[in-house]
Amino acid sequence: MSSEIQHTIQLVGAVARNPQVRLAAPASLDLLADEHLAIVGPNGAGKSLFVDLLTGKYPLSAGSLTYDFRPSATTTVYDNIKYIAFRDTYGSADANYYYQQRWNAHDQDDAPIVSEQLGSPKDDQLARQLFSLFQMEPLLNKKLILLSSGELRKFQLTKALLTAPRILIMDNPFIGLDAPTRQLLLSLLDELSRMQSLQIILVLSMLDDVPGFITHVVPVSDRRVGEKMPREAYLQSFKNSEEERAATGADTWSDLQQRILSLPYTHTNFTGRQVVQLNKVSIRYDDRVILRELDWQVDRGQKWALSGENGAGKSTLLSLICADNPQSYACDISLFGRKRGTGESIWEIKKHIGYVSPEMHRAYLKNLPAIEIVASGLHDSIGLYKRPQPGEMAVCEWWMDIFGIASLKDKPFLQLSSGEQRLALLARAFVKDPELLILDEPLHGLDTYNRRRVKKIIEAFCRRDDKTLIMVTHYEEELPCNITNRLHLKRS
Repeated sequence: MSSEIQHTIQLVGAVARNPQVRLAAPASLDLLADEHLAIVGPNGAGKSLFVDLLTGKYPLSAGSLTYDFRPSATTTVYDNIKYIAFRDTYGSADANYYYQQRWNAHDQDDAPIVSEQLGSPKDDQLARQLFSLFQMEPLLNKKLILLSSGELRKFQLTKALLTAPRILIMDNPFIGLDAPTRQLLLSLLDELSRMQSLQIILVLSMLDDVPGFITHVVPVSDRRVGEKMPREAYLQSFKNSEEERAATGADTWSDLQQRILSLPYTHTNFTGRQVVQLNKVSIRYDDRVILRELDWQVDRGQKWALSGENGAGKSTLLSLICADNPQSYACDISLFGRKRGTGESIWEIKKHIGYVSPEMHRAYLKNLPAIEIVASGLHDSIGLYKRPQPGEMAVCEWWMDIFGIASLKDKPFLQLSSGEQRLALLARAFVKDPELLILDEPLHGLDTYNRRRVKKIIEAFCRRDDKTLIMVTHYEEELPCNITNRLHLKRS
């Protein structure tokens, strides 16, 4: 009898024993062998907690979890389920990694090489296909720490797929990838989904981004796991709910933007025309040229979109401006009218700049209350070393409210969902009302609603007098409507 139904994962009425990681109601899922699943929901909904239950990370106080990994030769979860979590976008969640390490060559000596971390493939043909898809050859001899966030995403996907898992779980797999690579990855996953021995589970915050090879969707909201439904049924219900939400949201966005436009101006000590000036700037790591004789001038009030494929040098360029890269002092760079290296301190530079980036998100392993993470932006520290004044804390709360996370102010940062963490880091970038706002992939991991919200916030902030913006994104639709200039970098 070949008609027997195979239940690859069967979770029934599961409740985690630890209350800290418990969902609001018992969770169930019956994943059949011919299904590919998307777990969808807004930021903070409980998607990652649900995946942790599915992978057996937490002991249960009630319910059951069983697996049937046939035709796999082994029965262990370790061999059969590979999970690429959100933080893996920026490399392993390594407690030894610190912000700016990527730019400091003398702290990279012990960093592993990409080829060492990939290991031996189980399937040579699959390995060739993956290496070709992700253009891995040029990366094989690079230190892991030197990869851009997009290159790290390619590395993590290659590493997971090389093990030929029975179930591949990926958290927001398309973020951080440039448009051609996104399309290639989509094609590869579509091909892989036709293999009988592989099932794919995607965890998605962008609720409108469910690929065609997905057969079923499980919605998660308010820490409750919904019923599994066919993809088409989900898309129709999502479309209807989105239309309703959009119809009621216009007034909300208008009020939100007006609050930002009504802010008093507190930092008006810079009045020069030039904000950033780079003259023939070149950056090399070993024999690899990242930037080659780049000339670039950013004037006060301009709004720049910075684009380029993965590894083209976008984040490196921003690290030079923010004085996070030691090579910036060997380059001809002026900031706010002052030439780099003429006596100004890093802190004098940073006090004019609000900044968020994938590197910053990766480095934030501080388990402080969320409001203290936001407050650290007042003094440009990773962590809070200077106690804010009561008035400053009120400003932090104001910006957390603007970003919709005021209720999370006392929650430890590492207990927030990845999307909530990103919103806190965005509030940190805005909290001192900076003259120059540098946003590197700011909408990473945000759900549809919060992407819309943050875009409206950026647009309103940019409508204020003399505010200058540099923004990186691989999604054209994420750019604010007030972009005035563009710079596109090409790989050297």
